[in-house]
Amino acid sequence: MAVYFVTDFHLGIPSLEDSHEREKKLLRFLDMIRPDCEELYLMGDLFDFWFEYKTVVPKGFVRLQGKLAEFTDAGIPVHLFIGNHDLWCFGYLHDELGIELHREPLVKTIKGKKFFLVHGDGRGPGDRGYKFLKKVFEFKPNQWLFKWLHPNLGIGLALRWSHNHRLKKLKNEVERGYYDDIPKTRLYQYAQEQAQLNPSIDFFVFGHQHKPMQYKTGDHALTTVVGNWIYDFSYAVFEGESVQLKRFEEVTH
Repeated sequence: MAVYFVTDFHLGIPSLEDSHEREKKLLRFLDMIRPDCEELYLMGDLFDFWFEYKTVVPKGFVRLQGKLAEFTDAGIPVHLFIGNHDLWCFGYLHDELGIELHREPLVKTIKGKKFFLVHGDGRGPGDRGYKFLKKVFEFKPNQWLFKWLHPNLGIGLALRWSHNHRLKKLKNEVERGYYDDIPKTRLYQYAQEQAQLNPSIDFFVFGHQHKPMQYKTGDHALTTVVGNWIYDFSYAVFEGESVQLKRFEEVTH
């Protein structure tokens, strides 16, 4: 039996057609791992935008939601770490699908090893602009005001803003080699800091930073940045010894 980690699907971009193809690929992956999946960790940004009204949620990607419900119905725990695109995810996925939601880092012993798990947005030094924006988005009066917009308007505006921002960032990640200098990345620095504070941690697992990578942290820990399901289709698996970083259906760029 194994524990699996996947992250950063951003379903909704760059188009509905592309997202449906990636969703189908994700379903094939979930079917592949289900026979030996002991626990599934979704490390954040399941959708490119999500907002839950009291009685309404964004339409689309019901196949994935149904597949995740199959996992929880079968007694396989599924966890979702709230990412910067999941900020307005409240109780729906927990109440309807049985998914455990995590907004803060989770330190957990898995198969005798201690894990430090978090999406990764707003962690580490710098990035003050985003950290301020996150506080604005998490401010409950702002959430209350947004919900009074009709979903056609509110979700429509949010999707357009999110799409434009995400596509620009994705282009920069690919063309400018973001994250190539690993020691300068925020998650590297964050992991090193946390390793000093928590020297008993064996494995750090992050999402958010789309480039899949692994590196030593502190005296003995291993950090895994799981990657993305936009163009790398990467995932991590832990069977009791070490975290392995893999790709589903290898792709060429």
